[in-house]
Amino acid sequence: MTERSSIEEKFKDIEYNLNVIREKIAEAALKSGRKPEDITLMAVTKTVQPVFINHAIDCGIDLIGENKVQEFLSKEEFLKLGACKAHLIGHLQTNKVRQIVGKVDMIQSVDSVRLANEIDKQSLKKGVTTKCLVEVNIGGEESKTGLDAHMLEDTLYQISQLKNIKVCGLMTVPPICDSEAELNGYFSKMYRMFIDIGNKKIDNINMDILSMGMSADYENAILNGADLVRIGSAVFGPRLY
Repeated sequence: MTERSSIEEKFKDIEYNLNVIREKIAEAALKSGRKPEDITLMAVTKTVQPVFINHAIDCGIDLIGENKVQEFLSKEEFLKLGACKAHLIGHLQTNKVRQIVGKVDMIQSVDSVRLANEIDKQSLKKGVTTKCLVEVNIGGEESKTGLDAHMLEDTLYQISQLKNIKVCGLMTVPPICDSEAELNGYFSKMYRMFIDIGNKKIDNINMDILSMGMSADYENAILNGADLVRIGSAVFGPRLY
């Protein structure tokens, strides 16, 4: 197979995958009492070449998510970002904040007041307000980043004092579960926290986005209240490391 035919074959796979995913999102949205357009589909582009990301954008993807600062910066100039927003969704080290602030439309992985302070500081320097989601480690896993659930409210009150950050909601990655019931339990707990925080009406803290659900579990996430799902391998195929 020539390189051109290989690329065209992958284009067809992406088109097919997106059609399937959109149908499943629509079905889950309707089951959860919402409209399909209430759910935002993010294409996660970790290890994906720009040619394939751009094809997904041509197919209507208007939001991509990248895990690493350096990987996003290396691809940025080759991407059709005029037609698409980009979020950073992976763990962000404080020493990388200045490189990414102003480059993406949102940082979904704020997991400490220290990180929020640095984003605020760099945003002030660049004259921007950075939209963020606060990441919650809903399963309390030591191997994962994100805030412990019991620290969320206090952390949000501290972040609310910052002038150059706008908290738009919450994000989570649940543990690997042995059963669907266990998985739904984590998603449901996250949704309850999302609603509870929203009801507290904290200044400068908005609960507009609940980002949860990936390739293997996005339908469950939607059924439990997610309105943004982050899907990578189900769109682009297995990751190439």
